[in-house]
Amino acid sequence: MSLKYTEFRCKCAFAVLLSNRKMDSNSAGRRGDPGVSDTAPKAENPQAPAKRRIVVITGLSGAGKSNALRAFEDAGYYCIDNLPPAMIPGVMDTVGGPEDVVVVMDIRGRRYFGEELERSLESVGSENGWEHRILFIESDDPSLVSRYKESRRPHPAARNGDVLEAIRSERRDLAGLREKADLVVDTSGYSALDVRLRFKKLAESFSNRLTISLISFGFKHGAPLDVDTLLDVRFLPNPHYDPLLRPLTGLDAPVRDAVLGSDDCTEFLAKTSDLLSFLVPRYAAEGKTYFTLGIGCTGGRHRSVAIVEELHRRLAPLTEEMGVDFFVRHRDFER
Repeated sequence: MSLKYTEFRCKCAFAVLLSNRKMDSNSAGRRGDPGVSDTAPKAENPQAPAKRRIVVITGLSGAGKSNALRAFEDAGYYCIDNLPPAMIPGVMDTVGGPEDVVVVMDIRGRRYFGEELERSLESVGSENGWEHRILFIESDDPSLVSRYKESRRPHPAARNGDVLEAIRSERRDLAGLREKADLVVDTSGYSALDVRLRFKKLAESFSNRLTISLISFGFKHGAPLDVDTLLDVRFLPNPHYDPLLRPLTGLDAPVRDAVLGSDDCTEFLAKTSDLLSFLVPRYAAEGKTYFTLGIGCTGGRHRSVAIVEELHRRLAPLTEEMGVDFFVRHRDFER
């Protein structure tokens, strides 16, 4: 049964909850031998989590909360849109079975934020067998304005049709909640397909399956805001200055060969692969479910793209060995 996100309201939520509908939770995948070293820690079996989880999705209007909610529903979560925070404890008491729960709270319920949300989340922490995560989704102003123009939908906080001022006002109103988030996801510049794939991987990672995102980008377009680790590869020779390579990208063989063929790049890839092979099993054992590595060059078309592709190729065996998922995105290669 699919949810009609824009029409879902609290009375409907509790009507569905009281029906005790069961949903099959997706398996979070298996954990195997990391295959890195005999001393590398083993990740715990994700199929028997110690606690049930309630995920609060919030953030800026137009940034992708509805896409995130659909991804979590597809991953087997019990999903409720536009739920006032005061009703969270009631949801926890009412939902039966082993499902984890996802609720969306946004500017439509702005009067419920602040202390009421904090009290509700504190009550989650005091409940045996439950834990909470806050996922905050945002985008830059140009991306949000563009999406509202394309969709022709009104911004929920807009007055007199001023979308840009509504976006800035909402960003200010939600700044405190952003600080409390466990994970901030920036969807600036994402295509519709990129957004769906990103949240699909994210929903899977929240089921205790580690997802590693490898993002290439160009520094001249700004560094991504949601990376955990950033590496600068502008020390490598730039194919942009070769007239034959300039119109190509790091996905094309001539550029790939030119970038990967240097001694410095060979050593960089070896050291970076070793570092990630050391970190990944330890992140998984520690319970980390999402790790984003940004690789940046000047324009984000040549060096960073080729290196991200090569790192993904080298680390791909971890998918089978440890149950790790990979998400690859080239943010700027079409600019």
